[in-house]
Amino acid sequence: QVQLVESGGGLVQAGGSLRLSCASSGRIFRITDMGWYRQAPGKQRELVASISGGGNTNYADSVKGRFTISRDNAKNTVYLQMNSLKPDDTAVYYCNADERKWGRNNYWGQGTQVTVSS
Repeated sequence: QVQLVESGGGLVQAGGSLRLSCASSGRIFRITDMGWYRQAPGKQRELVASISGGGNTNYADSVKGRFTISRDNAKNTVYLQMNSLKPDDTAVYYCNADERKWGRNNYWGQGTQVTVSS
């Protein structure tokens, strides 16, 4: 089993910044694809950004140029730096560790609320 512990959410004004952190207990973190998802009330969960074990990144079009995903394998931690935040970024953000390629599960953090006021 993998536990994901998130931190960094909060309430900020439009144009502000936040950095989300996700610490993983996964034993194969270094080769695990990690991602940040978000879900706003009444909407489907969507992928915000992902980073592979090899360091390749992908971003949703809506956050390109504003958000940056990174990882520190020595700390078993993935980050999401969010700049120039907009009210539309308001959502619950979830950390994800995808170990399905190893015959294991797709793991999720508890979710952290990000609220951007106008």
